[in-house]
Amino acid sequence: MTQDDQNPPEEIPASFDSPVDDSDKPPKTENWWLFSLLLAGTLVTTFLSGGLLFSISLILILGAHEFGHYWASKRNGVRSTLPYFIPAPPVFIAGTFGAFIQIKQIIPNRRVLMEIGCAGPIAGFIVALPTLLYGLSLSKVSPLLGIEGVNFGSSLILNICAEWVLGVNPQSPDFNIQLHPIAFAGWIGMLVTALNLIPIGQLDGGHIVFALSPKQHEWLGRLFFVALFPLGYFWTGWFFWAVMIALIGFKTTPLLNETEELDTLHRALGVASIAIFLVTFIPVPFSWI
Repeated sequence: MTQDDQNPPEEIPASFDSPVDDSDKPPKTENWWLFSLLLAGTLVTTFLSGGLLFSISLILILGAHEFGHYWASKRNGVRSTLPYFIPAPPVFIAGTFGAFIQIKQIIPNRRVLMEIGCAGPIAGFIVALPTLLYGLSLSKVSPLLGIEGVNFGSSLILNICAEWVLGVNPQSPDFNIQLHPIAFAGWIGMLVTALNLIPIGQLDGGHIVFALSPKQHEWLGRLFFVALFPLGYFWTGWFFWAVMIALIGFKTTPLLNETEELDTLHRALGVASIAIFLVTFIPVPFSWI
């Protein structure tokens, strides 16, 4: 997830022929001490929540997502913070509330917005997919004989992977897949990817849709926001997500140039991100059986 600072960019001296006053340089945004402290804290809370293999696997997925944003920002000369992980109480199902970076200047145009917006979900998906596949190969399938507990919802990508690796459909009423901690980390990673790709406001999906079509961004975002409330009838977590979105706001980041059109490559990146959203989205992530 990216979070944008509304402050205008500071000018950087263009001449290198004479000494440059350090006071004219833009402030550093890379706080390695804070990054290390939050990473260590999240490693502890995710370890307590799901064990070592779960913790490492999930941190790699979340890290790939946020460093994807970070790398795309640096590639385009946009100042941003390092990824900041957010530890959560171990009783929380994953031991973390995710991670984010903060953009520290106005983004130049829709092309750069697309690269920054889609780099995170695509990178996270690329790491989450083999994690899920390997974790499923370590998971067990058992008959569903009156077992009670939390049921993890299925996405299209989970259905495909489970049928390929285990030969069963996760939605089958006859079988129960006991997810290995690595598979569970992959499942969480896919869920986080889908949540970030919801096309609303400051979420990655909101940035991507705005880059593709600024005119469609606002009404599409409000449509998805309204859709969260009937989904909340089946999983109350959607109500929490709706409140978070309302607090963040429905507007995307401002651009210096909103009129510059995307080229074929950047449109393809947007389409790929939408496809990832469709295959990772879980209407009911958790339910009780």
